[in-house]
Amino acid sequence: MPVDHYENFPVASLLLPRRLRQPIEAIYRFARGADDLADEGEVSASQRLQGLAAYRAEIERIAAGLPPATSAFVDLAQVIGQWRLPTELFLDLLDAFAQDVRQSRYEDFRQLLDYCRRSANPVGRLVLHLVDRCDEEQLRRSDCICTALQLINFWQDIAIDWRKGRVYLPQEDLRRFGITESQIAAGNWNEDWAALLDFEIARTRHLLLDGAPLVRQLPGRLGWEIRLTIQGGLRILERITAVRGDVFQHRPVLRLSDWLRLSGRAMTMSVM
Repeated sequence: MPVDHYENFPVASLLLPRRLRQPIEAIYRFARGADDLADEGEVSASQRLQGLAAYRAEIERIAAGLPPATSAFVDLAQVIGQWRLPTELFLDLLDAFAQDVRQSRYEDFRQLLDYCRRSANPVGRLVLHLVDRCDEEQLRRSDCICTALQLINFWQDIAIDWRKGRVYLPQEDLRRFGITESQIAAGNWNEDWAALLDFEIARTRHLLLDGAPLVRQLPGRLGWEIRLTIQGGLRILERITAVRGDVFQHRPVLRLSDWLRLSGRAMTMSVM
C-alpha cells in the first residue's frame, strides 16, 4: 500500500466486500480526477480552476436532482443517489483542490489541519456513509485517520512537493527549528531538520493512533482494509524515522517485505 495521496484510502481492494467496490471506485475516480486537474503542471492556474469549476457544477446538478451534463459523472450520480451520499463532502474536496492551485504555504498547523479537513477527511466520511457508521465519534476517528494519512503523504513527499512549488510544512515550524526554504530546495539534511521531522511524525502518529479504534466498529473486510491502511501509514512513519527524516535521499515506500509485518500488526489490532 503506497502512501500516496488518494492511494491512502481503500480503493476497490480485494479485501472490500463486493457490494462496496463500485461505489468506492466511483468516489475514488472523482477524487483522483479532480486532484489531477489541480496538479496539472502544464496547464495555467486559471484553466485548472475552470476545470474544477466544471466538476463543481456537475456536483451541484446532482445535488439539485438533475442529470449530469457529461457522461463522466453518470456513475457517480447513480452512486450518490443510491447510497444517499452527502454532496457537501464532494464540494469540500473540490474546495481543497482549488486551494492547492491558489495557496502553496501554510502558516501554522491549524491552517494545515483545515486543509486536510477538506482534502482528506471527506473520503473517509463517504466510506462511513456506505456502511452506516456515522455517529459523532466514528466520524471524528475517521477524520483523525484521514488527516494523519494526508500528513504522512506530505512528509513522505517533501521533495516532490517542493518541485511543484508547494511547502506543506507549517511556516511556524520551519522558523521554530531554524529551517529555511533554501535548505528544502537544496535537499540539505542536518540535525535541525531531523528534529523538525521527529516533531511532525510524533503528532501525526498521535492522530493516527487516536483514530485506530474505529476499525473495531467497521464491518467485516472493510475493517481489515482500514487496519492495513493504518498499519501502512505507521510503517511509513517508521521508515522516515529510520533515516532520521532524510526524505531527500530516502523517500520512504513500502516493499513486499513489509506486507507480512503489516498483516501481523493488523491482526493484533483486531484484538486490542
